[in-house]
Amino acid sequence: MSRDEQEDTTIYKVVVNHEEQYSIWPEYKANPLGWRDAGKTGLKPECLEYINEVWTDMRPLSLRKWMEEQAKTKEAAV
Repeated sequence: MSRDEQEDTTIYKVVVNHEEQYSIWPEYKANPLGWRDAGKTGLKPECLEYINEVWTDMRPLSLRKWMEEQAKTKEAAV
């Protein structure tokens, strides 16, 4: 049986970085630098479903903030 055919029983955790981008990481490993726990652990499909529910805006946080500032600047100029 190949590795792809075996059921993945790894427990993952959802991690998030400073730009509010999400990923999964094996629970038994230390988080990669710059990533923190998002509070969800489980099998891969469960974690991916959680990410799908909470990560509704794929733009990095810095871009969202910049766009908000640009919108405020345009409103103030009108």
